[in-house]
Amino acid sequence: MVAGEEASSKLDLERLFNDMAKYAINGTCGRRAFLVSLCIAFVTASSIGASSTIAQSAAPPASKTSGYSEQARYGTQTLQGWYVQGSGLYEKPTDWWNSANAITVLVDYSRVTGTTQYLSAVENTFKKANKAYGTTNFINDSNDDEAWWAVAWIDAWDLTKKPAYLAMAQTIFADMTTQWDTKTCGGGIWWSKDLKNSAYKNAVVNELFLEIAASLANRSADPKQRAEYLGWAQKEWRWFNASGMINPINLINDGLSATNPNACTSNNQTTWTYNQGVILGGLAELYDADHDPALLTKAQAIAAAVMKNLVTPNGILEEPPAKGPDFPQFKGIFLRNLVRLNRVAPKPQYKAFVWSNADSILSKDQGANHQFGAYWQGPFDSGDGTRQTAALDALIAAMEIQ
Repeated sequence: MVAGEEASSKLDLERLFNDMAKYAINGTCGRRAFLVSLCIAFVTASSIGASSTIAQSAAPPASKTSGYSEQARYGTQTLQGWYVQGSGLYEKPTDWWNSANAITVLVDYSRVTGTTQYLSAVENTFKKANKAYGTTNFINDSNDDEAWWAVAWIDAWDLTKKPAYLAMAQTIFADMTTQWDTKTCGGGIWWSKDLKNSAYKNAVVNELFLEIAASLANRSADPKQRAEYLGWAQKEWRWFNASGMINPINLINDGLSATNPNACTSNNQTTWTYNQGVILGGLAELYDADHDPALLTKAQAIAAAVMKNLVTPNGILEEPPAKGPDFPQFKGIFLRNLVRLNRVAPKPQYKAFVWSNADSILSKDQGANHQFGAYWQGPFDSGDGTRQTAALDALIAAMEIQ
């Protein structure tokens, strides 16, 4: 078709739309055979978008939220295909801390949808995972690993109000406080209890410490206990904010260089997406506790830096180059926490960002049987519990954000 013929065709269709719109408004479609034929033509033309104004009014798009809900439902069923009932954990390569994030996804999905289908799995993990992994009270040598479990159990308590879940988070946090050290870098939590081999103060464990402390402050009924948790959260944030890990463009590097223990500096290592995410959740929780507006200003600056710098040319969240079983987890943690920030400081660009990422996962990063891969911009690479958990974080965020 040449340009002139195409323009003429569009004009004819627009006239037909106008006529059919009048018939539809007057309620006359269907009364006569020739009108039925014209109505069919109207619907067909609408489907190819010849007149966007009429087509949109006649056949509005389906609700995004309902679409995300359906995909999240199937995706959660797929996730549970990797769940091991006997251990309460997930099949490899999904590891200990990744399983904690998977439990958080089950809780978040249950909260957003109102289903109770997966709460038995949450309880099963609470009862069995310690024995399966050889730990007590979800505490191990990696302080960040145990912190992820504290986050999961706080989330579970929020939904179920089972006292044992909150008590477990409190037990884990009490252990983490023993790892606070002022001799190196003037404060902060060690990444590992094995200081001979891993004497490292990094972003994620300190962000988690902040988040857990502020979360417990917000959930404590005892004023003395609340004040203690809040004090830890504020102390952590003062140290973290001055540590140098937040770089000049408001992205967070992985950790600190302690060549001079009295004057630590940023190690300028990778700005992983989950390091940018956990801090958003922590600052949102701390804001709920003490209402300091400067916390939201900093959180918004970090979120804006991520949406500018850690994305593909099409604006899809992208991890810095990485290998290994853990990196597919990171992006979901960012979106989960972006929604938490949006609850206390909503911005339209957050919703647009969450939705565009969820759309990209569904259209470009989906394999067979509702499996989701590591690269949200596509193509699909492979499926496992870790990749699935991160993508579900994104879909649940898309369902929830308003």
